[in-house]
Amino acid sequence: MSQRRIGLLGGSFDPPHLAHLALGRVAQQALALDELRWLPAGAPWQKAGRPMTPPQHRRAMLASLLADEPAALIDDTELAHRGPTYTIETVRTLQAAAPGAQWFLIIGQDQYARFDTWRDWPELLQRVTLAVAARAGQAPTPPAALAGHPHRVVVLAMPRLDIAASDIRARARQGLGITDLVGDAVARYIERHRLYTAQPGI
Repeated sequence: MSQRRIGLLGGSFDPPHLAHLALGRVAQQALALDELRWLPAGAPWQKAGRPMTPPQHRRAMLASLLADEPAALIDDTELAHRGPTYTIETVRTLQAAAPGAQWFLIIGQDQYARFDTWRDWPELLQRVTLAVAARAGQAPTPPAALAGHPHRVVVLAMPRLDIAASDIRARARQGLGITDLVGDAVARYIERHRLYTAQPGI
């Protein structure tokens, strides 16, 4: 019996947007995943001290974005965790619940370049295959520290999509259109709850 192939795609998703969706679809196909777990961050250590949209809104927006993605599963492991969240702790928890599966950690090339700053990164390299999203025409570059640590890497060739969550928040704050960046459902949710404005809704 073949190993179940599970992808992990984490992020703040503040808000989730069409580049996230494109990455998930590329990963799903390129890695032949049986399941793609989307992991909204609770309190990511990389963003300590930065204001974030409440988790219930980020999760609801992500659910709207993924409504038509049959293999997508939103995993609340990090949202339920109190305190800073670290990928290695999440992976340990998930692997303990699904032994025998093959795990792929989907990250961007900027994250890959700083991978040696992650908690217990040598252990993480042993536990997962890294799937690095590369911008068109660019090869991902690992940090020098990884040279002495054999690890499995798959490069995901991504179409060029210049979408950034910070730009979306700024456009929403200014009352500009964002549907072409986040899709209809997420745009409606942001408008309905007045997210990214001076007076957010409930």
